[in-house]
Amino acid sequence: MLLGRTASGLYWMHRYIERAENIARIVDAGLRMALTRTSDAQATWSSVVVTSGTEEGFREKHDAYTAATVSDYLLRDGHNPSSVLSCIEAARSNARMVRTALTREAWESVNEAWMVVRRVLATPVAASELPVVLDQIKRQTALIRGTFHGTMLRNEIFDFARIGTFIERADNTARILDVKYHLLLPAVSYVGTTLDNYQWESILRSVDAHRSYRWVYDVQYKPTNIADYLILNGRMPRSLNFCYLNIVENLAYLAHDYGFTHACHKTADITLATLRDNTVKQIFAQGLHEFLEGFIGQNNRLGFEIAETYNFD
Repeated sequence: MLLGRTASGLYWMHRYIERAENIARIVDAGLRMALTRTSDAQATWSSVVVTSGTEEGFREKHDAYTAATVSDYLLRDGHNPSSVLSCIEAARSNARMVRTALTREAWESVNEAWMVVRRVLATPVAASELPVVLDQIKRQTALIRGTFHGTMLRNEIFDFARIGTFIERADNTARILDVKYHLLLPAVSYVGTTLDNYQWESILRSVDAHRSYRWVYDVQYKPTNIADYLILNGRMPRSLNFCYLNIVENLAYLAHDYGFTHACHKTADITLATLRDNTVKQIFAQGLHEFLEGFIGQNNRLGFEIAETYNFD
């Protein structure tokens, strides 16, 4: 059985890698919206900050929501624990702590990402350079993930890394959807308008699903279809259902290897059953915000239970 400190390092290493990529995607979606909309750039960039979950910290440092202030805070501000730079540094710190549990290729991919991100974010990024920088960040996190998948033994080390990835990813997808419906839409009267469609497109871009959505639905953006895709579609790699299919699978491997099941296994099973047994009509009837709020709480609970069960330091 892995030491709790090692399990924790692997789990958090991958949560931070996933978070760095998620933040880069949110900024990228905001940039695309700002370039395609002809007015209210401040509202667009404000929505980016709200979606990232860093509004309180941002407002302590900045008075205006602009491409410069938002991108700087979300990409390179060392006082923002969720900035890309902070996340990559935290991921590398955890990777160093568990260095002996990683293949040489896996460690080098994390170290290289850290060096690249530090270099490109050493100074404020000009608006004209944002697309290139964001692509570099997403490419580096993809290289880490690909190297890890291609070189690591499928044992408990792999399981803790995967669980961390998918708990973070599920939280990100749920929060993006929740912010859209609960905060970003100015009024119910906007539902179905061009503004609403812009915001739905930004959500799909935030989770890199705007093209694959068309493959599945082949229709204009519709709230019910997008919610169905990002919550219930088990083949969409950033959906809540897909995340929990993987979390449950990797927790089951741990139970098999260690010979015990715990509260975290039951919590994960219940959450997956909730996703499997629901339809998008039932979710909207219940209230999308209420459903997502409950999911986020359950996902956080699972994270705490895993930390307690496996003695994370």
